[in-house]
Amino acid sequence: MINRVLIRLKIVQIVYAYYQNGGKNLDTAEKELFFSLSKAYDLYNYLLLLMVEVTKQANKRLNAAKNKLVPTKEELFPNTKFVENRFIAQLEVNKQLLEFSNNQKKTWENEADFVKTLCDKILESDIYKEYMASETSSYEEDRELWRKLYKNIIFNQLGNVLVVDNIDNANKISKKINNKYKIVDTFVLKTIKRFDEKNGAKQELLPEFKDEEDQDFARRLFRRTILNADYYRHLISENTKNWDLDRVAFMDVVIMQIALAEILSFPNIPVSVSLNEYVEIAKLYSTPKSGGFINGTLDGIVNSLKKENKLTKN
Repeated sequence: MINRVLIRLKIVQIVYAYYQNGGKNLDTAEKELFFSLSKAYDLYNYLLLLMVEVTKQANKRLNAAKNKLVPTKEELFPNTKFVENRFIAQLEVNKQLLEFSNNQKKTWENEADFVKTLCDKILESDIYKEYMASETSSYEEDRELWRKLYKNIIFNQLGNVLVVDNIDNANKISKKINNKYKIVDTFVLKTIKRFDEKNGAKQELLPEFKDEEDQDFARRLFRRTILNADYYRHLISENTKNWDLDRVAFMDVVIMQIALAEILSFPNIPVSVSLNEYVEIAKLYSTPKSGGFINGTLDGIVNSLKKENKLTKN
């Protein structure tokens, strides 16, 4: 599940924090990097659990209406299509998700108000109303409902919920964090689409890392960034002669340092890919003008290195 886009984002955060904390312990910082990546995987599982929790909330409402002193006929015999959704029934008993929930002790119980609000939004939506009004019923329709609900409603509401238990230090999800975790949301959506009724509770969720190569990418990129910092900053300084390096936004320096570590350490990654990735990260984490500044500086460094035959890849 954890891809290189997310790895780069996390490395930017950890490297920045490493220097802010005095740059004292590389091993500790590396452990923090992998801990932070594991928290992103926790979030993936946590968001899958959210869909189950919303369904439980909807079911509670149906039961509460039935138990009213004088329930209406509609309340006594409600349409249970939503709460009996087959995709959610399969997700609720998923072995991997249950193991995560039991081991991590993560639930949405502390966010009851958010779950209720989200349930309101869903039950008021046209997506829900069209689903409930449909005369057809199939597993595929049940699964598609939640893909639409997640894409169009749930993600937009996540900015109102407090992420608990050390996911981003329990801070409110800001616009910046929303952008960062948009990556995680794409994997939730991918998981919904991959679900197959015949797999039952054994349906596989996405693994934390696709393979060992991505884990190695994270470790090597982080360590090269720190261990070769003097060389990378020399290159940056040489290509920003009209600027005192101390006047360049520190986040810009960090981003360029990591970008150079990737460009010079991973021959199979095209330069254009690395440049595009870090320019996008700059737009997210630094100043409004940082994207253009970083792109121009890195482009100048790459051209200089090619002229000196110190960089031979395309």
